[in-house]
Amino acid sequence: MSIQADEVLDCKGLSCPMPILKMAKAIKKMESGKVLELLSTDPGSKNDVPPWCTKTGNEYLGVEDEGAVSKIYIRKT
Repeated sequence: MSIQADEVLDCKGLSCPMPILKMAKAIKKMESGKVLELLSTDPGSKNDVPPWCTKTGNEYLGVEDEGAVSKIYIRKT
């Protein structure tokens, strides 16, 4: 997967619900069409982001795992 992120949010080491809360705050500040890359070591983030995107109308682009770190991509709509 080769998605070009406009912003990167490092939430490594944070536990649920902090990655989602920080992601929501970051997305709110972004312009429509921009892509956020969320870096998370919390395994729950991979399960929490897709429903959050559905609920908020943002676009879930996918996830890449690199060792213990998940790179989760979200496009603000």
